[in-house]
Amino acid sequence: MRDEFALIHLLTQYRPSPPPSVEVDVGDDAAVVHPLNRSLVITSDTMIETVHFLPETMNPADIGWKLAAANISDIAAMGGLPRYGVVSLSVPRHWEMNALVDLYRGMYDLADRFGLVIVGGDTVKAPHDLTVTLTVIGEVEGGQALKRSAAREGDVVFLTGTVGDSSAGLHVLLNGNDGTKKRFSDLIRAHRRPIPQVAAGRLLLSLNAGAAANDISDGLAQECWEIAEASGVRIVLEKDRIPLSDALVDYASQTGYDPYEWALYGGEDFQLVGCVPEAEFARLEQTAHNEGVTLYRIGWTEQGKPAVEWVTDQGRTLLERRGYNHFTDG
Repeated sequence: MRDEFALIHLLTQYRPSPPPSVEVDVGDDAAVVHPLNRSLVITSDTMIETVHFLPETMNPADIGWKLAAANISDIAAMGGLPRYGVVSLSVPRHWEMNALVDLYRGMYDLADRFGLVIVGGDTVKAPHDLTVTLTVIGEVEGGQALKRSAAREGDVVFLTGTVGDSSAGLHVLLNGNDGTKKRFSDLIRAHRRPIPQVAAGRLLLSLNAGAAANDISDGLAQECWEIAEASGVRIVLEKDRIPLSDALVDYASQTGYDPYEWALYGGEDFQLVGCVPEAEFARLEQTAHNEGVTLYRIGWTEQGKPAVEWVTDQGRTLLERRGYNHFTDG
């Protein structure tokens, strides 16, 4: 079945009912929504078959989930709430209808959890590989969006969760046998079904503590470099404070890999890394604990040429500026 209109009907039949702020939903020339006197936060991500996923690494529902996660995570890093999304889908002939339905259901599953409503999009034929793009519009209180450029000398650097699990999970999928995949299923899930940190972003914004934030899509080192350059500070990370999951450490030990390679340069963990003034960190930490938001203190900022270093037993070392690069990797 390759009729565009029948395909749209099939793919959108499971979407949740839109909220009152949506005046015109899927089915017209364009969607119409009512902004609620907020600043709009707009982001877009694309996933391409053979570049971002393979049949052995993600099933269709995982693809939809992860695409939604990447966009929602961008909104979270700005302290916002995801509201509306539009999807552009380019479909080659080898994709079956039930697989496309599963892709959309995976996207809806995560979107619904965070109040994101898919209000439209476009579908076209593709010559070879499936390509799907999701554009998300979020909302944040006027003039209060979190920015990478807000870090200042003397800030505490923090993380909202463990890092490296997603890239280690991909390694398990590509190299592990059935027993290994079963044993390290938590790492696989971290790669396939990441959870964006919307609550943490909202907490940072609500405390009005002057926080800078970035979501970890391209690796902890790369995201810290982006904050350092945007803010004009030097970031120093403490190796012993960077949180690693037990599963990651176990798998790295089994395979002989350095777990910090995945933690620093792997990416797609979709945790938040940020900076907040030292005087505000205790308040942030206590509020996070009260609200069930995980927070790890991992370093500090200081005056100097923008760069990222870390402190180990051997002293301070400059961290490379590298992570997942969409033009050179994969």
